Amino acid sequence: MIQPIELYFWPTPNGLKISIALEEMELPYVVKPVAIGKGDQFKPDFMAISPNNRMPAIVDPDGPGGAPISIFESGAILQYLGRKTGKFYSKDERKRVEVDEWLIWQVANVGPMFGQASHFKNYAPNLVDDPEKIAYAVARYNNEVNRLLGVLERRLEGRDFLAGDYSVADIATFPWTRNHDAQGVPWTDKPHLSRWFKAIAERPAVKAALAKIAQIKSNRETATDDQKDQFFGRGKFAKV
Repeated sequence: MIQPIELYFWPTPNGLKISIALEEMELPYVVKPVAIGKGDQFKPDFMAISPNNRMPAIVDPDGPGGAPISIFESGAILQYLGRKTGKFYSKDERKRVEVDEWLIWQVANVGPMFGQASHFKNYAPNLVDDPEKIAYAVARYNNEVNRLLGVLERRLEGRDFLAGDYSVADIATFPWTRNHDAQGVPWTDKPHLSRWFKAIAERPAVKAALAKIAQIKSNRETATDDQKDQFFGRGKFAKV
């Protein structure tokens, strides 16, 4: 009997990447919630798996050679799962390089820039006494979100998915585009991006992953002040 993969997860775009991949690849898994708003990511047991104190992370009981393996960083997890199953990650080196290019592009660009844009728009105004103090950051990251969406739109012209066939690169990028309305960036001038988004959103495995994470609610609102300071890396938890 195959033991399920343990998915250390919270309902964020990075977490959703892995739940979608596990559904798409038809791998059994169990969700281990990591309540980041309450500081679960700083617990020693979790940091033994993810030393960067970030989720997602996985533990695969049936790793290489039949021995368990733990993996952190979403890009590394997607590559591992692709190699393990042979799905959505071509064995052809030229095609795999193309997938890797767009997977790394997401990890290095879309995730950090979209995340910072969301932070400065939705959370930072509550952390400063004057919104003008963060006006430059809001403009900088919004501009970068616009630029990256333009990259996506150009890339998807004439092809169904980022690397031709549906791959882990699409799985990685899709969750970051789900809340595009909240980002305040209209897609009316991006027909290729809109078509790509709708095609992925309709996939049964994506719907299954979204249904599962809907049961896990954010608890940031109930976190203590110390937990919020730890989450945002401020006060006595600030690293210098």
